[in-house]
Amino acid sequence: MRPARAGTDGGEALLVTSGWPIAAADDGWGAQVVPAERVEFRSDGLTLVGDLRAQPGERRPGLVFTGPFTGTRDQVTGTYAAALAEAGYATLAFDHRSFGESEGLPRRDEDPQGKLRDLSAAVSFLRRHRQVDPDAIGAVGICLGGGYALKFAAFDPRVKAFAGIAGAYNTPYGMRAGMGPEGYQAALSSFTSVLEHQDAGGEPDYVPAVAVEGEAAMPGEEPYSYYGTSRGASATWHNSVTHRSVRELITVDNMIGADFLAPKPGLIVHGVEDAYCSPAGAREAHERMGGPKQIVWLDCTLHVDLYDNERYVAQAVQATAGFLGEHLGAP
Repeated sequence: MRPARAGTDGGEALLVTSGWPIAAADDGWGAQVVPAERVEFRSDGLTLVGDLRAQPGERRPGLVFTGPFTGTRDQVTGTYAAALAEAGYATLAFDHRSFGESEGLPRRDEDPQGKLRDLSAAVSFLRRHRQVDPDAIGAVGICLGGGYALKFAAFDPRVKAFAGIAGAYNTPYGMRAGMGPEGYQAALSSFTSVLEHQDAGGEPDYVPAVAVEGEAAMPGEEPYSYYGTSRGASATWHNSVTHRSVRELITVDNMIGADFLAPKPGLIVHGVEDAYCSPAGAREAHERMGGPKQIVWLDCTLHVDLYDNERYVAQAVQATAGFLGEHLGAP
């Protein structure tokens, strides 16, 4: 069911159709490709690797990015970081600990608290950079990163604005409501042997990240259509993730960030249909944010189309650049 069309005042929903006008290059963004500089910074003693993009000239607002489950910086976060750098922001997309080129063991292991500390370290790096205004930092999250960016922005006073795109705003309450109390406990119990084996010093158990059929952390044709094909091709992405990572997805509470974000501004951009990151979750996050806030509905019906479909990515970028320009200052 599609959200009703509404005005934008008071944080109300705005339905954006696939025919929505997209800014041209001469409108101020998309006019040039901003080169990426490979950078390194430390988080909990681990070396993290990122790509910094910033146009030359005066200091400008800085954005830190966090993205989809298992993703690396040359995939979705890199796409948005490049586009928003063209819009004038200084952007930092990086590989979280244990993923991509960044250090961390076990490899490809979802670590919610570690990801929040990585974001903190990324902001510290950005604020020290000569081309970044240290008092104008925003957090942008896509897919699972939407929830992490929301929670991080809510509790770090250095972050002045949040934007979530096709976000997964995970909460145990929502997981339990979907599975039922007994089903939720059964799901938790299914990880007992995996956790005990690893706690005893055993080698981590891995599952495929994506698969069209059979067991996978993200099963089904749609995730595979991005990660399992040339669309998501990356030299540093591997089709595996620790089995215990799936448990983290159903126990982490990132939705709580919505309750604590105000008075910081928050933007949510979401497809009207999304089989993997529910529009209901996006709507709940928006409702729980105190404001100033805005939610933008795109006439997009596939989650992964907000990863790389030029039409929808351009719409999401334009909405994000406009909102951040208002609340962080125009670059």
